[in-house]
Amino acid sequence: MSFQGISVNPCNLCPRECMVRREEGQKGYCLMGKEILVARAALHMWEESCISGEKGSGTVFFTGCNLRCVYCQNYEIAAGKRGKAVTVPRLAEIFLKLQDKGAANINLVTPDHYVTAAAEAVMLAKKKGLYIPVVYNGSGYEKSQVIRELDGIVDIFLTDFKYMDEALGKRYSAAENYPSVAKVALEEMVRITGEPVFDEQGMMKRGVIVRHLLLPGHKKNAKAVIKYVYETYGNKVFLSIMNQYTPFERLKENPDYRGLCRRVTKREYRDVINYALEIGVENAFIQEGETAMESFIPEFDGEGV
Repeated sequence: MSFQGISVNPCNLCPRECMVRREEGQKGYCLMGKEILVARAALHMWEESCISGEKGSGTVFFTGCNLRCVYCQNYEIAAGKRGKAVTVPRLAEIFLKLQDKGAANINLVTPDHYVTAAAEAVMLAKKKGLYIPVVYNGSGYEKSQVIRELDGIVDIFLTDFKYMDEALGKRYSAAENYPSVAKVALEEMVRITGEPVFDEQGMMKRGVIVRHLLLPGHKKNAKAVIKYVYETYGNKVFLSIMNQYTPFERLKENPDYRGLCRRVTKREYRDVINYALEIGVENAFIQEGETAMESFIPEFDGEGV
């Protein structure tokens, strides 16, 4: 499937535009070559309630990533250490099997560096009976022209908005231009989906959910993200404000990341939620109780692949 002005060979699928020839064996900034690598395809209960529902979201975790988030929860697959090679027809087959298992949707997790192949697989699966919504679950660091090409293919965008501070984007994800890229990508996502649509059971059928993971010590950044999204899109976009940040031992090795070596406090999270309420946010998901103590990291063991 071809996207206008978008190519894998040389590759310009993501904002990095590393222009390597992946089909000839070269690996891009995402660490991926020509093969489509998938680390897990299974029902997943840990998304927002309108995405997971009672039976789970049909998540397909792609290997590789175009960001270098030092705190990444899915580090093993982001770094290309897990994953099985699949073809486009096999990917379409995986989607249909997840639908047969009762999945509420097909949830493409970090698909940007495989976006043309993933889109082709979706269209092939639709020809063979795929009828549930398709979710694009990305980092927010996406090219707007790529998002534009997903009109008619993707129904829901479940997107991160990590930073409004360029310095934080550079420091923690090696992406100084993250805020500007995320803004134009989000604009295109909202244009494609329009007003959010839910069924009688409260499951999202169409729309945009913007996730923000609160990092310890970075309430100012979180509030800036919330302010921007709400003032720009109002109730057209749902916010998901998360407190599930998990510190990893590897962060202690670098003094620049010592501030990330703890969990988010209840006071920090409460302060951010109160701010959202104060500025008028109504459509938002929040995490209650001891969610930060739970594991939201699945086993990337090739299940369903």
